[in-house]
Amino acid sequence: MKKSRLRIFTKKFVISANVLAVALFLLSCLIPLLHPQQWWWVSLMGLTFPFLLFIVIGFLVGWLVLLKFRLALISLSALLLGYKSIGVFIAFNAPTAFEVKKEPKVIRVVSWNVARFIELTRNNNRGSLTRKKMLALLAEQKADVLCLQEFYTSDNPVYYDNISSIRKQLGYPYFYFSKDLDGDLNYYSSVIFSRYPIVDSGMVRFPRPSQPEVLLQADIKTTDGVIRIFTTHLQSQRFDKQDYRRIEKIRDREDSLVYHFIPLVGKLKRGVVIRSLQADMIASLLADSPHPVILAADLNDVPNSYTYFTVRGTLQDVFLQQGYGLGRTFRGLSPTLRIDYIFADRHFAVQQFKRVKKDYSDHYMLVTDLQLQH
Repeated sequence: MKKSRLRIFTKKFVISANVLAVALFLLSCLIPLLHPQQWWWVSLMGLTFPFLLFIVIGFLVGWLVLLKFRLALISLSALLLGYKSIGVFIAFNAPTAFEVKKEPKVIRVVSWNVARFIELTRNNNRGSLTRKKMLALLAEQKADVLCLQEFYTSDNPVYYDNISSIRKQLGYPYFYFSKDLDGDLNYYSSVIFSRYPIVDSGMVRFPRPSQPEVLLQADIKTTDGVIRIFTTHLQSQRFDKQDYRRIEKIRDREDSLVYHFIPLVGKLKRGVVIRSLQADMIASLLADSPHPVILAADLNDVPNSYTYFTVRGTLQDVFLQQGYGLGRTFRGLSPTLRIDYIFADRHFAVQQFKRVKKDYSDHYMLVTDLQLQH
């Protein structure tokens, strides 16, 4: 009798856990539809989406193994309802080799958060050696357009003039970089380099309280016509060393979890709200472009977020078109963080894509070949 009661209790408990996991999973799938200004706490669940997905799949497999097909429908139904979020989280393509040689009319685009090229001061330390490796890696790609975020350059001879290095050493005669001449002579922003002529350019500043980042635009005259390139870096979480220590303590279950968790939630909330406003601005500007559009960006947000869906709109995510797997682009915190993207509108055919997994920056380089269609 007692074994029977225990069995019934265990079954009810497992079913309840399955229902709870499904409810949280479906709530996370609603994130793109809920503006973070009002629903920031739901938006934070985007970070848990991969784990909720794997839990729901685990329940599905478990019920199928036990031949409990009716109970398996709980998870199966949730997975079918969440197909859009799953479809942007995983690229269902077979791995293919990236062809370095490209056709004449193909436009190769690189997007990379270069983390200020690691070292600012001219010297021969480890950071400067990494900087040289990064420049060599950029040269290897033989790209037509470079979109670099968290870029740094200086007019002070004590520091690196990365614009001159890339123009002369890598062979990119055209570039667009917006800098404020404030007397410091050290400049931080995003930048666009091109082998094709830049016939027009512009930038939009994001309103405070965001960090001083901009959305850059360059109209590039290719052999097939003018295209518009955008690049940007959206509001980060602004985690510092203390925040990373808090994350480690939470992982290791040291001290009070609440004490360490609350400050992190505050920064996460601030980041997701600011990025949502930036995303709204970007979507409006992309829609107004008179030319075919390519956007290369560090969105600092995951695929199942309001930011991603708003910015992407009807654009193609080149990773989903030609990549495979999870496509992690940020090598810290979690193995599921894809926060860097290249989007292209429907005027382009996506020929190939690759992620360059070199641990020079804290982000991985993205490379894609696009062909303009008429």
